[in-house]
Amino acid sequence: MAELTDKDIDAATERGRLAAVGEPRAASARYDRRLDRVVVELTNGCTFAFPPRLAQGLEGASDEELSQVEVLGAGYGLHWEALDADFTVPGLLAGIFGTGAYMARRAGRATSPAKAEAARRNGSKGGRPRKSVSRT
Repeated sequence: MAELTDKDIDAATERGRLAAVGEPRAASARYDRRLDRVVVELTNGCTFAFPPRLAQGLEGASDEELSQVEVLGAGYGLHWEALDADFTVPGLLAGIFGTGAYMARRAGRATSPAKAEAARRNGSKGGRPRKSVSRT
């Protein structure tokens, strides 16, 4: 195995820093109980926040569990040890709050309070009109 020197490590660190220019990274992260939001301060000075109920694995977490967020990987990831939940910062910024299947379930829910109310209103009017078949 090759010997690593302080110079080698410093050079690798600098290469990583230069490669990360322009990439969104977290400088810090915290859970704001009052707002019910995970707040991520980015290295470019911007702030991003999201409600934990949107994120897979964070939906039913307690305030105490949510407050245990850690920034990992030079700011590229967020981690909750007790919840076994991990997210990439670029993914969160792109609106990815879970696996593909999880996101599809959330986006394609067949029921919601608004849909249920619309169905009740439609039902009180006699329901959907029947399709007419045209014969030509």
